[in-house]
Amino acid sequence: MVLGFTVPETGGCVGSGFTALFGMDWQETAALAIVATVTALFAWARLRPRKFSFQRDTHCGCASPAAPPKSSIIFHARKGERGQIVMRMK
Repeated sequence: MVLGFTVPETGGCVGSGFTALFGMDWQETAALAIVATVTALFAWARLRPRKFSFQRDTHCGCASPAAPPKSSIIFHARKGERGQIVMRMK
């Protein structure tokens, strides 16, 4: 009796963790291997050392000596009207 409840003798988990692992069929084993692989890849991507980034590591906004000129392209279209493409060079 556990905390006032009776536990049936034949129910519940039978054997140790290894018998539960080896008692699986090949589809369950393959699915478990895929989940373990994806989990390991996500953990590695999160914990691996990152490459050096001049902008991120030095907190300087100019990553290169000559920054290209900034421009913007605006697409404007409405139903029944002709579409427009506007390029603004700054």
